[in-house]
Amino acid sequence: MSVKKEASGRRSVQSEVEVPGTPEDVWQAIATGPGISSWFVPTTFEERDGTPVAVTMNFGPGMESRAAVTAWDPPRMFAAQGEGWGGSPPIATEWTVEARAGGVCLVRVVHSLFASTDDWDGQLEGTEHGWPGFFRTLRIYLTHFRNQRSALMQFVIPVPGTEAEAWDTLTAALAVKGVSVGARWTTPAGVPALGGVAEYLSQSPHDALLRLDTPGPGVAALGAFSMGSQSMVALSVYHYGDRADETAARETPAWNAWIQSRFPASSEADTGA
Repeated sequence: MSVKKEASGRRSVQSEVEVPGTPEDVWQAIATGPGISSWFVPTTFEERDGTPVAVTMNFGPGMESRAAVTAWDPPRMFAAQGEGWGGSPPIATEWTVEARAGGVCLVRVVHSLFASTDDWDGQLEGTEHGWPGFFRTLRIYLTHFRNQRSALMQFVIPVPGTEAEAWDTLTAALAVKGVSVGARWTTPAGVPALGGVAEYLSQSPHDALLRLDTPGPGVAALGAFSMGSQSMVALSVYHYGDRADETAARETPAWNAWIQSRFPASSEADTGA
Protein backbone atom coordinates (compact mmCIF):
# COMPACT_ATOMS: atom_id res chain seq x y z
CA MET A 1 0.00 0.00 0.00
CA SER A 2 1.37 3.42 -0.94
CA VAL A 3 1.49 6.49 1.27
CA LYS A 4 -1.91 8.17 1.59
CA LYS A 5 -1.59 11.90 0.96
CA GLU A 6 -4.16 14.48 2.06
CA ALA A 7 -4.62 18.12 1.09
CA SER A 8 -3.77 19.15 4.65
CA GLY A 9 -0.24 17.76 4.22
CA ARG A 10 -0.90 14.68 6.33
CA ARG A 11 0.81 11.57 4.97
CA SER A 12 0.01 8.16 6.42
CA VAL A 13 0.41 4.41 6.07
CA GLN A 14 -1.48 1.67 7.85
CA SER A 15 -1.16 -2.04 8.54
CA GLU A 16 -3.71 -4.40 10.03
CA VAL A 17 -4.07 -8.00 11.15
CA GLU A 18 -6.89 -10.24 12.40
CA VAL A 19 -6.03 -12.05 15.62
CA PRO A 20 -7.86 -14.38 18.03
CA GLY A 21 -9.16 -13.10 21.36
CA THR A 22 -11.54 -10.63 22.96
CA PRO A 23 -10.83 -6.89 22.75
CA GLU A 24 -9.59 -7.09 26.34
CA ASP A 25 -7.20 -9.95 25.48
CA VAL A 26 -5.86 -8.14 22.44
CA TRP A 27 -5.54 -4.84 24.31
CA GLN A 28 -3.25 -6.50 26.85
CA ALA A 29 -1.04 -7.63 23.97
CA ILE A 30 -0.84 -4.32 22.06
CA ALA A 31 -1.21 -1.66 24.76
CA THR A 32 0.88 -2.82 27.74
CA GLY A 33 4.64 -3.07 28.19
CA PRO A 34 4.68 -6.82 28.91
CA GLY A 35 2.24 -7.46 26.06
CA ILE A 36 4.14 -5.55 23.36
CA SER A 37 7.44 -7.02 24.59
CA SER A 38 6.01 -10.50 23.97
CA TRP A 39 5.90 -10.13 20.19
CA PHE A 40 7.70 -6.90 19.20
CA VAL A 41 10.56 -5.23 21.13
CA PRO A 42 11.08 -4.54 24.85
CA THR A 43 8.56 -1.84 25.75
CA THR A 44 7.61 0.13 28.85
CA PHE A 45 4.80 2.57 29.61
CA GLU A 46 5.24 5.54 31.93
CA GLU A 47 2.08 6.26 33.96
CA ARG A 48 0.75 9.25 35.84
CA ASP A 49 -2.20 8.78 38.17
CA GLY A 50 -2.77 5.34 36.65
CA THR A 51 -2.94 6.56 33.04
CA PRO A 52 -0.11 6.03 30.51
CA VAL A 53 1.59 9.26 29.47
CA ALA A 54 4.56 7.91 27.48
CA VAL A 55 5.73 4.72 25.80
CA THR A 56 9.36 3.70 25.23
CA MET A 57 10.43 0.98 22.81
CA ASN A 58 13.97 -0.44 22.85
CA PHE A 59 15.22 -1.50 19.41
CA GLY A 60 18.75 -2.20 20.65
CA PRO A 61 21.66 -0.39 22.32
CA GLY A 62 21.31 3.33 21.73
CA MET A 63 18.10 2.87 19.73
CA GLU A 64 15.30 3.74 22.13
CA SER A 65 12.17 5.41 20.82
CA ARG A 66 10.03 7.43 23.24
CA ALA A 67 6.63 8.86 22.39
CA ALA A 68 4.06 10.83 24.39
CA VAL A 69 0.68 9.13 24.72
CA THR A 70 -1.89 11.52 23.23
CA ALA A 71 -5.08 9.43 23.47
CA TRP A 72 -6.08 6.48 25.65
CA ASP A 73 -9.40 4.65 25.28
CA PRO A 74 -9.08 1.00 26.42
CA PRO A 75 -9.74 -1.49 24.98
CA ARG A 76 -10.36 0.30 21.69
CA MET A 77 -7.68 2.85 20.84
CA PHE A 78 -4.52 4.59 21.90
CA ALA A 79 -2.30 7.10 20.15
CA ALA A 80 1.21 8.46 20.69
CA GLN A 81 3.48 11.03 19.09
CA GLY A 82 7.26 10.95 19.02
CA GLU A 83 10.23 12.57 17.37
CA GLY A 84 10.69 11.98 13.67
CA TRP A 85 13.34 9.85 11.99
CA GLY A 86 16.58 11.61 11.14
CA GLY A 87 15.07 15.07 11.13
CA SER A 88 11.62 14.22 9.78
CA PRO A 89 8.51 15.87 11.23
CA PRO A 90 7.02 14.30 14.39
CA ILE A 91 5.46 10.86 13.84
CA ALA A 92 1.98 10.08 15.17
CA THR A 93 0.97 6.45 15.70
CA GLU A 94 -2.57 5.24 16.38
CA TRP A 95 -3.52 1.71 17.43
CA THR A 96 -7.10 0.45 17.26
CA VAL A 97 -8.78 -2.82 18.24
CA GLU A 98 -12.07 -3.73 16.57
CA ALA A 99 -14.09 -6.78 17.62
CA ARG A 100 -15.18 -9.09 14.81
CA ALA A 101 -17.49 -12.11 14.74
CA GLY A 102 -16.06 -15.50 15.64
CA GLY A 103 -13.95 -14.49 18.62
CA VAL A 104 -11.39 -12.45 16.68
CA CYS A 105 -10.35 -8.79 16.55
CA LEU A 106 -8.90 -6.55 13.88
CA VAL A 107 -5.77 -4.70 15.01
CA ARG A 108 -4.83 -1.64 12.97
CA VAL A 109 -1.81 0.66 13.28
CA VAL A 110 -1.60 3.98 11.44
CA HIS A 111 1.57 6.09 11.21
CA SER A 112 1.25 9.68 10.03
CA LEU A 113 3.19 12.92 9.71
CA PHE A 114 2.70 16.32 8.14
CA ALA A 115 5.05 17.32 5.32
CA SER A 116 4.96 19.36 2.12
CA THR A 117 7.41 17.07 0.26
CA ASP A 118 7.88 13.36 -0.48
CA ASP A 119 11.14 13.27 1.48
CA TRP A 120 9.85 10.96 4.21
CA ASP A 121 7.57 8.70 2.18
CA GLY A 122 10.25 5.99 1.97
CA GLN A 123 10.53 5.82 5.75
CA LEU A 124 6.75 5.58 6.12
CA GLU A 125 6.59 2.77 3.56
CA GLY A 126 9.49 0.95 5.22
CA THR A 127 7.70 1.08 8.56
CA GLU A 128 4.51 -0.22 6.96
CA HIS A 129 6.35 -3.13 5.32
CA GLY A 130 7.92 -4.15 8.62
CA TRP A 131 4.67 -4.80 10.47
CA PRO A 132 3.41 -8.02 8.78
CA GLY A 133 6.29 -10.09 10.19
CA PHE A 134 5.70 -8.85 13.72
CA PHE A 135 1.94 -9.26 13.33
CA ARG A 136 2.45 -12.93 12.47
CA THR A 137 4.33 -13.29 15.77
CA LEU A 138 1.47 -11.47 17.54
CA ARG A 139 -1.02 -13.95 16.07
CA ILE A 140 1.04 -16.93 17.25
CA TYR A 141 1.40 -15.36 20.70
CA LEU A 142 -2.34 -14.76 21.08
CA THR A 143 -3.19 -18.20 19.70
CA HIS A 144 -0.79 -20.29 21.78
CA PHE A 145 0.79 -18.21 24.56
CA ARG A 146 -1.73 -15.54 25.49
CA ASN A 147 -1.02 -13.61 28.72
CA GLN A 148 2.16 -15.57 29.43
CA ARG A 149 5.30 -13.89 30.69
CA SER A 150 8.02 -13.39 28.11
CA ALA A 151 11.73 -12.75 27.74
CA LEU A 152 13.50 -11.87 24.50
CA MET A 153 16.86 -12.93 23.09
CA GLN A 154 17.78 -10.82 20.07
CA PHE A 155 20.80 -11.22 17.77
CA VAL A 156 21.68 -9.11 14.72
CA ILE A 157 24.79 -10.21 12.84
CA PRO A 158 26.64 -8.71 9.84
CA VAL A 159 27.57 -11.36 7.27
CA PRO A 160 29.39 -11.28 3.91
CA GLY A 161 27.63 -11.61 0.58
CA THR A 162 24.24 -10.59 -0.71
CA GLU A 163 21.03 -10.64 1.32
CA ALA A 164 19.99 -13.89 -0.39
CA GLU A 165 23.38 -15.43 0.40
CA ALA A 166 23.09 -14.28 4.00
CA TRP A 167 19.69 -15.97 4.25
CA ASP A 168 21.10 -19.20 2.82
CA THR A 169 23.94 -19.04 5.34
CA LEU A 170 21.60 -18.58 8.30
CA THR A 171 18.99 -21.15 7.30
CA ALA A 172 21.64 -23.74 6.46
CA ALA A 173 23.43 -23.21 9.76
CA LEU A 174 20.17 -23.64 11.73
CA ALA A 175 18.88 -26.50 9.52
CA VAL A 176 15.83 -24.46 8.51
CA LYS A 177 16.68 -24.58 4.81
CA GLY A 178 14.27 -26.94 3.05
CA VAL A 179 11.86 -27.23 5.99
CA SER A 180 8.15 -27.02 5.10
CA VAL A 181 5.44 -25.15 6.98
CA GLY A 182 3.88 -27.50 9.54
CA ALA A 183 6.97 -29.71 9.73
CA ARG A 184 8.91 -30.29 12.94
CA TRP A 185 12.39 -28.86 13.08
CA THR A 186 15.40 -28.86 15.41
CA THR A 187 18.79 -27.18 15.29
CA PRO A 188 21.64 -29.51 14.30
CA ALA A 189 24.46 -30.76 16.52
CA GLY A 190 26.78 -28.00 17.63
CA VAL A 191 24.04 -25.34 17.68
CA PRO A 192 22.19 -24.37 20.90
CA ALA A 193 18.98 -26.39 21.12
CA LEU A 194 15.86 -25.01 19.49
CA GLY A 195 13.03 -27.17 18.28
CA GLY A 196 9.40 -26.92 17.30
CA VAL A 197 7.10 -26.47 14.31
CA ALA A 198 7.61 -24.22 11.28
CA GLU A 199 4.74 -21.70 11.21
CA TYR A 200 5.83 -19.43 8.37
CA LEU A 201 8.57 -19.40 5.71
CA SER A 202 9.21 -16.75 3.05
CA GLN A 203 11.89 -16.12 0.46
CA SER A 204 10.70 -12.58 -0.29
CA PRO A 205 11.19 -11.03 2.16
CA HIS A 206 13.55 -13.49 3.86
CA ASP A 207 11.61 -14.47 6.98
CA ALA A 208 10.77 -17.55 9.02
CA LEU A 209 8.72 -18.13 12.18
CA LEU A 210 9.10 -21.26 14.27
CA ARG A 211 6.84 -22.08 17.22
CA LEU A 212 9.08 -23.64 19.87
CA ASP A 213 8.78 -26.33 22.49
CA THR A 214 12.56 -26.61 23.03
CA PRO A 215 14.20 -25.34 25.22
CA GLY A 216 10.72 -24.27 26.29
CA PRO A 217 7.61 -22.61 24.86
CA GLY A 218 8.36 -19.74 22.52
CA VAL A 219 8.73 -18.33 19.01
CA ALA A 220 11.91 -17.98 16.94
CA ALA A 221 11.88 -15.32 14.23
CA LEU A 222 14.61 -15.48 11.57
CA GLY A 223 15.36 -12.89 8.93
CA ALA A 224 17.91 -11.47 6.51
CA PHE A 225 18.04 -7.89 5.27
CA SER A 226 20.35 -5.26 3.83
CA MET A 227 21.58 -2.23 5.74
CA GLY A 228 23.25 -0.01 3.20
CA SER A 229 25.88 -2.18 1.53
CA GLN A 230 26.02 -4.64 4.45
CA SER A 231 23.97 -7.86 4.62
CA MET A 232 22.58 -8.75 8.03
CA VAL A 233 20.91 -11.78 9.56
CA ALA A 234 18.67 -11.61 12.61
CA LEU A 235 17.43 -14.14 15.13
CA SER A 236 14.87 -13.17 17.78
CA VAL A 237 13.71 -15.78 20.29
CA TYR A 238 10.69 -14.98 22.44
CA HIS A 239 10.61 -17.28 25.47
CA TYR A 240 7.24 -17.67 27.23
CA GLY A 241 5.96 -18.99 30.54
CA ASP A 242 6.95 -18.70 34.19
CA ARG A 243 10.54 -19.71 33.37
CA ALA A 244 10.99 -17.33 30.45
CA ASP A 245 13.55 -15.10 32.18
CA GLU A 246 15.48 -18.09 33.48
CA THR A 247 15.56 -19.71 30.04
CA ALA A 248 16.73 -16.52 28.29
CA ALA A 249 19.47 -15.95 30.88
CA ARG A 250 20.71 -19.54 30.48
CA GLU A 251 20.55 -19.67 26.69
CA THR A 252 21.95 -16.25 25.79
CA PRO A 253 25.62 -17.07 26.55
CA ALA A 254 25.41 -20.26 24.50
CA TRP A 255 24.03 -18.36 21.52
CA ASN A 256 26.63 -15.63 21.84
CA ALA A 257 29.37 -18.26 21.85
CA TRP A 258 27.92 -20.02 18.80
CA ILE A 259 27.58 -16.74 16.89
CA GLN A 260 31.18 -15.78 17.63
CA SER A 261 32.28 -19.22 16.40
CA ARG A 262 30.04 -19.36 13.32
CA PHE A 263 30.35 -15.68 12.34
CA PRO A 264 33.79 -14.72 13.72
CA ALA A 265 33.91 -11.39 11.91
CA SER A 266 30.75 -10.17 13.65
CA SER A 267 30.77 -7.97 16.70
CA GLU A 268 29.06 -9.27 19.81
CA ALA A 269 25.38 -9.77 19.19
CA ASP A 270 22.79 -7.38 20.51
CA THR A 271 20.63 -9.16 23.08
CA GLY A 272 17.66 -8.25 25.19
CA ALA A 273 15.71 -10.04 27.86
